[in-house]
Amino acid sequence: MGTIDEIFEKNKGYLISKLIRGNRSLYYQLKNLLESDKVVQIKRGLYRHIDFAEEASWGEVNKIAPQAVFCLFSAWRFYELSTQTPPEIHIAIPAKNKVLLPVYPPIKLYYWDKKFYETGRTETTYNGEQIVIYDIEKSVCDAIRYRNKVGIDITSEVLRNYLKRKDRNLDKLMKYAENMRIATVLNQYLNVML
Repeated sequence: MGTIDEIFEKNKGYLISKLIRGNRSLYYQLKNLLESDKVVQIKRGLYRHIDFAEEASWGEVNKIAPQAVFCLFSAWRFYELSTQTPPEIHIAIPAKNKVLLPVYPPIKLYYWDKKFYETGRTETTYNGEQIVIYDIEKSVCDAIRYRNKVGIDITSEVLRNYLKRKDRNLDKLMKYAENMRIATVLNQYLNVML
């Protein structure tokens, strides 16, 4: 079977725990890598090796789920609104749709109602590939909408970085916020920050 590093390398930097089930030697190698911070646990049974993991192709994700729109942490990273880099790619799909996700790359999937899913979708190019992502104002509104799940620090960071931008569009931001029923909360943040 080889070493644990060989398994990570063969699987583009990822490991599913069932690959090493029953092999104590590989289990202890994995445990040592976790303790030395060479490997991070993404979710139960899925690990990523920092030396071997390649950044997943966003175009590849759009092929896996053609209706996917990059959102939340992925969008914030794209627009340089947050310094947080989670191990998963964050995408939204329509609430009633189903998609079969592969183990690699790790994807965090959100099922959004039509109103939230359709608002602010835009096409752009990232690393030479066509992708669908929420525009910057919708991405900021999503930070407000998900503030209790992502945390106040991240929400504040996203809004603060947006407000520093010369290309910001506060009218569009408020229009989205009203449609998403978060205008009151957004105004509270803006009153503190502006």
